[in-house]
Amino acid sequence: MKPEESRIAFFPVAPHHYPLLRKWLHEPHMREWWGDPEEELGFILDMVEGRDTTRPFLILLDGEPVGYIQYWFIGHHQNEEWTRDNPWLLELPPETIGIDLSLGDASLLSQGIGSAALRLFARHLHDEGHRTIVIDPDPANLRAVRAYEKAGFRPVPHLAGHTGEGVLVMQFAPASG
Repeated sequence: MKPEESRIAFFPVAPHHYPLLRKWLHEPHMREWWGDPEEELGFILDMVEGRDTTRPFLILLDGEPVGYIQYWFIGHHQNEEWTRDNPWLLELPPETIGIDLSLGDASLLSQGIGSAALRLFARHLHDEGHRTIVIDPDPANLRAVRAYEKAGFRPVPHLAGHTGEGVLVMQFAPASG
């Protein structure tokens, strides 16, 4: 199944989505890369309730929720708390947007849904005027790296070797997606 982008939409996360997000965050394929489900859900609650500037959305396919996507502002994370463990954040312009995503159901992986959703989401952000859009997968997550490449993201050359192990910074290149 290769979804047409017209079948994909995004909907802001609301409190009634928390049970679905909790279920997804407990799935092994999400937990492996996202960490403790209850901690991650707490971060999402902070976003929805306005204590964090990150913007969370559900990914919809044919109107049904199939995944989670968020965008965050690099400049809001260019502080000692974040840069102590992630000094590479200081090597990006403060207006940079970061994206994170995952599909909720493992049976939907490797069908092109994540790549299509990411490409559409990044294009929308680009059309809104955001020129530097990045994603930072663990390079060991080969499925994600391949999906992000399909979506039009490319490794950022000047950050190669500067992010430590476990982070590959990739930037959206609209002409190549």
